Amino acid sequence: MATTVEAPEIAGIGHSMKRKEDDRFVRGAGTYLDDIKLPGMLHLAILRSFIAHARIRSIDVQAATALPGVVAVLTGADLAAHGLAWMPTLSGDTQAVLATDKVRFQGQEVAAVVAEDPYVAHDALELIEVDYEPLTPVVDARQALDPTAPIIRDEKEGQVDNRAYSWQAGDQAATDRSFGEADVVVGLETYYPRCHPSPMETCGIVADVNPATGKATLHMTSQAPHAHRTLFAMVAGLPEQNIQIITPDIGGGFGNKVPIYPGYVVATAASLVLGRPVKWVEDRSENLISTGFARDFHMRGDLALSRDGKMLGLRVHLLSDNGAFFADAQPSKFKAGLFHIVTGSYDIPAAHVSAEGAYTNKAPGGVAYRCSFRVTEASFLIERLVQTAALELGMDPADLRLRNFIKPDQFPYHSATGFVYDSGNYQAALQLALDKIGYGDLRKEQEALRPSGQLIGIGIASFTEVVGAGNHKDFDIAGIKMFDSAELRVHPTGKAILKIGVQTQGQGHETTFAQIVASELGIPPQDVEVQYGDTDNVPYGLGTYASRSTPTAGAATAVVCRKLQDKARKLAAHLLEAADEDIEVEAGRFSVRGSPNRGVSIQDVAFAAYTNMPDDLEAGLEGVTYYDPPNMTYPFGTYVVVVQVDEDTGEWKVRRVVAVDDCGVRINPMIVEGQIHGGLCEGYGIAAMQLITFDEDGNCIGSNYMDYLLPTSWETPRFETFATVTPSPHHPLGAKGVGESATVGSPAAYVNAVIDALAHRGVRNIDMPVTSAKVWEAVQAARPGD
Repeated sequence: MATTVEAPEIAGIGHSMKRKEDDRFVRGAGTYLDDIKLPGMLHLAILRSFIAHARIRSIDVQAATALPGVVAVLTGADLAAHGLAWMPTLSGDTQAVLATDKVRFQGQEVAAVVAEDPYVAHDALELIEVDYEPLTPVVDARQALDPTAPIIRDEKEGQVDNRAYSWQAGDQAATDRSFGEADVVVGLETYYPRCHPSPMETCGIVADVNPATGKATLHMTSQAPHAHRTLFAMVAGLPEQNIQIITPDIGGGFGNKVPIYPGYVVATAASLVLGRPVKWVEDRSENLISTGFARDFHMRGDLALSRDGKMLGLRVHLLSDNGAFFADAQPSKFKAGLFHIVTGSYDIPAAHVSAEGAYTNKAPGGVAYRCSFRVTEASFLIERLVQTAALELGMDPADLRLRNFIKPDQFPYHSATGFVYDSGNYQAALQLALDKIGYGDLRKEQEALRPSGQLIGIGIASFTEVVGAGNHKDFDIAGIKMFDSAELRVHPTGKAILKIGVQTQGQGHETTFAQIVASELGIPPQDVEVQYGDTDNVPYGLGTYASRSTPTAGAATAVVCRKLQDKARKLAAHLLEAADEDIEVEAGRFSVRGSPNRGVSIQDVAFAAYTNMPDDLEAGLEGVTYYDPPNMTYPFGTYVVVVQVDEDTGEWKVRRVVAVDDCGVRINPMIVEGQIHGGLCEGYGIAAMQLITFDEDGNCIGSNYMDYLLPTSWETPRFETFATVTPSPHHPLGAKGVGESATVGSPAAYVNAVIDALAHRGVRNIDMPVTSAKVWEAVQAARPGD
């Protein structure tokens, strides 16, 4: 068969096609966890400790059990009988499911009620009596490492203090030498406050363990369904093939839904014991008080420089507050995550990082919220430190950056802490940002306005992120090696189903992954259905976080498409009665070299795969790929923020934000822009208003959105976004990932802008959130020399 075929319109890579999935979302037709209702379903509510640190003398559940509608009341002792009172965490620690010996943070899970009705379950919580023996709480990581501090994890054998980990990276001797040779040493001590991911949908599960078949069907808000399935099998002792995790539409994750929470385990255990489906859904206060926090890093950085501004060495010490359990997700090789990319975008020949983690009487922290394993904290420190150095040296901060950037011809670049950056052109991104914002004119305006008391500040942050968590040699979650997967099945009519191992939480996977197939095989995106989030249906994957979907599963999709294209070429050669090597492929059309009018479409080829294949070729057009990335990818960019500061009141307002991002090849530029807008908004929230605080008794201040502030459309600045494109040399598509870049890079730009406005007053640092009160206090403290 030889036909002349007009190729259909292919909205592949580089097209800003509208998101396929948005139709159901804007119509309110999405299916979220709380939409799931099963016959005979029970409801679970969790009693949480109101005290931060106390020994449990007794728990009386008689009154709660007697309440009509209550089916069961579970305590840690009940779970202990099944070996489920404690569970392993993704960081290799252990965590209480329901407390048995003592409570270690306010909001910790103590008991659970299962009832026919959710309101009855919550009413019954009020009837449970717990006799606590109060203990001295420790709510500051620095105090936790004091030798006299009470030991929080005294149940752990060999735990003699509150140290969760101690770790270092880099060359200490070389770094010491660089400081000895330096003309100038600049230091900065700062605190990156505890933040909360605050997804729109809280965490939840509908656990359905069938007593007849032993099959456990778990509908979960999970960012990593396969990894969670394996861990469930390990924790509960269930055969992994009998566990199916289904993740419906998820209202945001941002790292919050990577850990396993006690509520998941308790609901599953309850369903296993009771033989009925059990639903547990957090309320907003539970989510704010007790699920995975982020940040909470005390950081000290010192930069060694020559007098003309050449960076010679970097020395960093950090102390992370991990809360009562070391329960976040990170590769087991990196106890402080990827903080050791703290050299950022700069060619610093020597660096040394020392890190400690401390247990405190706070909810477990350390979630990699919109960042790749704590790169956000590292980027913030180096960008604040570079600005401090520029002020001390009397140099323009843009000039200092340009002098010390890794140069384009230095890639692949080996950092002083052992990472290999794939590609970059930091100078181009910074220069574009400076041009777009009119940097030279702004500096002149700043100088002209100061005598009149009008203060404007210009903050720069040039970030480098590291994303795409893999490769298997270095990266794992709880020992499970990192890679990801794609399975593609092309039907006889040329329509296709793509199954991916990563999980969407609103990133637009149904659109972008279909666009990859479109570019690789010429099948229009609307003819490609993308499936995910069902461990019985899609290939094994490590989930979505750390901006890893496009770097890993996107690469897997491209590779499996190319596998199918090899077979499609053979089928086309058979149809066109030509040699395989004479077949040319373009936009879903296969033609004979030198005879462009002799061609067949991908749809013709797909039909032949099931109806007219050659004798030596297996039927069908489908395949699966597990992609193990050779290296991480390194997106980068520069953000410039202009603020106006009223030194009499401390109020500051954002005048302009210019963002230049380079995430390599953009699959769908519109979706990329949306993710950057979200990150810039969140970066502003972190810099200006967000803070989870605790009083001296360990009471969490910030259990609602009146106390924990999220930026609304009223406060959010207007963003001007631009791009440079530097493809990753090892990714099949040249893509790098972008979901977290703006959250990683922008907080330092906002803070640098405020400091820049006040620098002539001698102000060098204000810890986030940079509130009006803090700005006013900093100005007052600096005024004696005014």
